[in-house]
Amino acid sequence: MTSSSTPVRIAVAGAGAIGRRHIELIGQSTECVLSGIVDPSPASAEIAQRAGVARFATLAELFASDRPDGVIDATPNSLHVANALQCLDAKVAVLVEKPVAHSVEEGERLVRAVQATVGARVLVGHHRAHSPILAKAREIIQGGMLGSLVGVTASAMFYKPDRYFTDAAWRRQIGGGPILINLIHEIGNLRSLCGEIVSVQASQSNATRGFEVEDTAAILLRFANGALGTFLLSDTAAAARSWEQTSQENKDYASYDDEDCYVIAGTKGSLSIPTMRLKTYGAAQVPSWFEPFATSVAAVDRRDPLELQLAHFCAVIRDEATPLVTALDGLQNLKIVEAIAVAAKSGAVVQTSVST
Repeated sequence: MTSSSTPVRIAVAGAGAIGRRHIELIGQSTECVLSGIVDPSPASAEIAQRAGVARFATLAELFASDRPDGVIDATPNSLHVANALQCLDAKVAVLVEKPVAHSVEEGERLVRAVQATVGARVLVGHHRAHSPILAKAREIIQGGMLGSLVGVTASAMFYKPDRYFTDAAWRRQIGGGPILINLIHEIGNLRSLCGEIVSVQASQSNATRGFEVEDTAAILLRFANGALGTFLLSDTAAAARSWEQTSQENKDYASYDDEDCYVIAGTKGSLSIPTMRLKTYGAAQVPSWFEPFATSVAAVDRRDPLELQLAHFCAVIRDEATPLVTALDGLQNLKIVEAIAVAAKSGAVVQTSVST
């Protein structure tokens, strides 16, 4: 175990946009230092030179040269499982970017390996799980302020510019739409707030752009506790009801503090997220739509979840914490998104089994 007074050494695999963001955050941290960059592309050599660390073409080269305390895997999705398995074999902690795998079958393979490895330390990079906004919302819900959960209305409505599709033609094709690209973030959020999702229905449309892939989807969720949820997803809607445009956590996006992307309602009250506006009935009140709500706003210390995720990963490396988002969690998020994709094509109700 690494001492808490000694910065842990972390290598970053993948020097793309998210990899470079991880490199930046490591450089700003007092808990860790960058030990190397793993990426075969010629451009990564310059990135490593600027960071003052060695660059390796493969994880095998990295482990043969100088084994770090941890690896952040920000490579393409198809490499996530293979790289995580290499880290497990080397007994190196790994943060695997989401999605945990490019298919459910591969995700199940990784989960089996984690369960069979003594001392495995695998954190999946659903960074919003570290959001103080979600932490406060969970506290409110689990504390019973809303009563028994009844339902959630949620959305991720935003507009992707034309260049998003001209820069990468695969985004116009099946598999490149918002269901498989964007929705996994939202599923992780809703599971953490409302519990397990046991079945889904969905309808999709490509009427706006006319591409082969969907641009809009309407989704119905059923939770294990009996609550229902609706979700409207669109990457062609000129609207600000998305996590990025409301949470103020990623400064790359314009944000609007008068908008919410989730409203969670129970038998005693409701919570709008991320404005954190609460409407509740008092203890002496008999709930009724004729009765006025007590209104308030829950205080939140808004911080960058990626920064908090890195601090958590350092604690996982030092064996001071267990992963907040496990490989099993990542697999369940992936299963539900794939079920929604099936439901959107078929129109059928699709049951979602819980990973064990």
